[in-house]
Amino acid sequence: MAASTIHQHRPTRAFTFITRATIVALTIGTAAIHASLGGTLFMLNAAVYAAFAVAMVLPGPAGRIRWLVRYALIGFTIATILGWVAVGARFDLAYIDKALEIALVGLLLIESWAVDGGPLAVARRAQRIAASALR
Repeated sequence: MAASTIHQHRPTRAFTFITRATIVALTIGTAAIHASLGGTLFMLNAAVYAAFAVAMVLPGPAGRIRWLVRYALIGFTIATILGWVAVGARFDLAYIDKALEIALVGLLLIESWAVDGGPLAVARRAQRIAASALR
């Protein structure tokens, strides 16, 4: 029986740079749209998106938890979309923003698969961290 090896694909620097730059651009774009709407809730939403944009590019130790930032941003973006579906106003800019947010979630998942091995690998990592914290 032949030995089986698992080849783990590592993304190129160009792929990672382009994907991350696009994620940051989409995040800043949706932050700008929310900020342009005014009001406390929209301004808070814009501030959180801006903080996520910064967290996606922080170097050093922050880079080690980028997997967590990715999934927090996915969760926040999905919550924003669901909030709009439930009570949001239906006008052209809102639809443009939802398209940006859907693209953002898609790119975050693509980057997660390329860099972290996907949601299951991230779940296993989180489980290991939780288990070691409980010891």
